[in-house]
Order: sequence, then C-alpha cells, then structure tokens
Amino acid sequence: MSSQIIRQKIGKIIGKNLAIILLSAAASLLVPSLSAQQSQNPPSSPAPAHDSMPGMDMSQHDTDKNPDAAKVANDAMSDHDMDEMSAHMYMTALRPTNPADERRAEEILAQLRPAIEKYKDYRVALANGFKIFGPDVPQPIYHFTNYAYAFAASFEFDPTRPTSLLYKKTSDGYELVGAMYTARKLATEDDLNARVPLSIARWHKHTNLCLPPRGTRWQEANFKEFGLKGSIATEEACEQAGGRWFPQIFGWMVHVYPYETDPAKIWAH
Repeated sequence: MSSQIIRQKIGKIIGKNLAIILLSAAASLLVPSLSAQQSQNPPSSPAPAHDSMPGMDMSQHDTDKNPDAAKVANDAMSDHDMDEMSAHMYMTALRPTNPADERRAEEILAQLRPAIEKYKDYRVALANGFKIFGPDVPQPIYHFTNYAYAFAASFEFDPTRPTSLLYKKTSDGYELVGAMYTARKLATEDDLNARVPLSIARWHKHTNLCLPPRGTRWQEANFKEFGLKGSIATEEACEQAGGRWFPQIFGWMVHVYPYETDPAKIWAH
C-alpha cells in the first residue's frame, strides 16, 4: 500500500473521530489527562500514542459545550496577540547563524512553495482535507489544518506537508500567506532544530496555563486572570485562585511566510 493511500486513510479515520484538531485538543484540557504530568516529567523515550497529535490528547469533546476550551484554542491561534501571551509562551532562542542552516532553510522553502502553490485557491485546500479553525471567529490569520498531516508531523518532518496553511480573510474568500509546521509536545530543541534550524526560526509552545475553576460559567470567568492572556502564570497563583493548572498545552509550532520578499520576514514570528 502506497504512503499516499495510507495518509488518505489516516485522514479519513481521524476526520471521522475528531472535530477541528486544535479545538479538540483544547477541549481535552477540561478533563484529567496525563499530558500535564508528562510535561513536568518528560521521558527520554519517544512520546506515547496519546501525544501523537499536535501536542495534546486525541480525546473527543464538544467545544460548543466547553467555551473556555474554545477560547484557549482561539487565543493560541491569534498571532496578533502574542505580546499579550508573553507570560504563557516559550520561544526558542536563536542559535548562531551558519551557512549550513541557511542552505537547509532555503531547501525547506524550495520544497514548500511549489507544494502549496495550488492552495492559493483556498477551495482546493478545503477539497484536499484542510479544515478552517474557527471560521466564524474574526482573526487576522486563519489556520486551515490538515488532520493527516498533523498526525504524521508527530513522527516525521515533511516540508511539503505543513500541518496548517495560513490565510488572510478577503472580501471574496481567503489569501494564502504562509504555513505552520508542528512537532510533538515532548520534542526537544535538538529535535526541532533537525526540522527547521533554530538559527533561522524560533519555534514556540504555549505554557503556564491556568483555566477557571471547574464549573465556572463562561460568562462569569475572569479572563483577565485566567487563560493564555490572563495574569496568572504560576502554579501557586493558580492553586490559590482555585484554577486548573497546565504546564503546557498543544505541541511545538513554527510559522513560515514563504511569499515575503524580505528574508527577515519569512521565518519571523
């Protein structure tokens, strides 16, 4: 059986059992899981199966019934709010530049650009298994995520198959501006460097999350304190507020904007 057929079958299986990947992942925060424990005590061995999606469990939850989970996912995907989430985000430091890394980054772009050219028509992306994250939520950048690619990215890096495509909303549809690669939650920085050089790009992960106390109504939740934009950024403060603490949510992410003419903006966060 060819790898393409296997990927298609994986996509169909996952598509039937999950809602949009990032929303489903965020919703899994609302039930006890091993993810938080593993973040605190990461093993040296490869991540187990439950960590195979972009950094979260593959639990099935209806985020319409869990609006705080949906808010967490939306905040995480809102690129323009990165400064507001600085207390809840870890970014890799830039390593010293070198010619080998520069060549490797160019090779990634040389593979990515032709691979996503057809997706300049967003309808082709939808027809090829990409799903819009939060289509009804106003966002500066919309993520179109592919289930099969997200799953495969936990095991191997393929520059031609980014987990998400990045679009800007237009008056008559969407304009393709970039892509997002992901890696599993427990990946080391050396693992990330082997995918996209850390001298070229800064991978990031979302950390130190305190969700409102269980049972808190959405309308009553104080998101000036809770969530990825909230002021609570330590486990002690979260415990004092009666919240639910998560050292890390989702997996590693890095954005790339291959159509930028300024090289400094291609891998810019």
